[in-house]
Amino acid sequence: MKNSIPKGKTTGRNPARKKFDNQPRPERRRDEQKNEDIENMVYGRNSVMETIRSGRTVDKLFVAKGEREGSIVRVIAMAKDKGITVVEAEKAKLDSMTRSSAHQGVVAITTEFSYCEPEDIIEYAEQKGEKPFIIVIDGINDPRNLGAIIRTADAAGVHGIILPKRGACGLTATVYKTAAGACEYMKIARVVNISAAIEFLKEKNIWIYGTDGAAESDIYDTDLRGAAAIVLGDEGTGLSRLVRERCDRLVSIPMAGQITSLNISVAAAVAMYEKIRQDRKQ
Repeated sequence: MKNSIPKGKTTGRNPARKKFDNQPRPERRRDEQKNEDIENMVYGRNSVMETIRSGRTVDKLFVAKGEREGSIVRVIAMAKDKGITVVEAEKAKLDSMTRSSAHQGVVAITTEFSYCEPEDIIEYAEQKGEKPFIIVIDGINDPRNLGAIIRTADAAGVHGIILPKRGACGLTATVYKTAAGACEYMKIARVVNISAAIEFLKEKNIWIYGTDGAAESDIYDTDLRGAAAIVLGDEGTGLSRLVRERCDRLVSIPMAGQITSLNISVAAAVAMYEKIRQDRKQ
């Protein structure tokens, strides 16, 4: 059958777009598009130093040309002492690699983070002769929030963090930068099912406290002492229904102002240090 479209007519495309079809389009390199999701890149002087100090394998260290002042001298010395290849690069290259200007002139390419299992966290607490103190996160997408939680958890003596494999960011370069090296000292598990992980913890006689702004129980009036896991909800929607139902108790953080919620990393810090306060009082 002959083409029935009259001469000069278009085939449904917007004619106004024709003049743009042959225009050069800005291209983004594929590796740049994925940099935010890379889990084998660490940048920032403190983060890189802690990564090297922890014994994690660093394949290559990129250093900005001309950067030879302050702590970066120590970073380079540590790298060379460990036999790590050090490569000088233009600052623009490091900006491109990290999609950030906050790299402080140093970027490490490492092996991927080694996640553990929930039972490893409990075993670690037992080895220290302490009752398990665990943070469970029911969804988190902001790497800066996750990094801040890991940093606070390390400072608070938390034995481990449990993350979902879906609905949560992994240990990306931004997480490492925000955590300032704490990732290397924190046991972190990623599980398929957070509800199942909570049931496992309960079988190990660990009490589960879910943070919920609508809960009637005030965190300051709740006994958090002993083996405990504090569950934090998704940044936008809070705890999922199934997770909420599996918590032994829901607790809220008092809010005296006009704002009705806290940033997840701030809420985590408040909850962690309230438990520490109660444990020390005991």
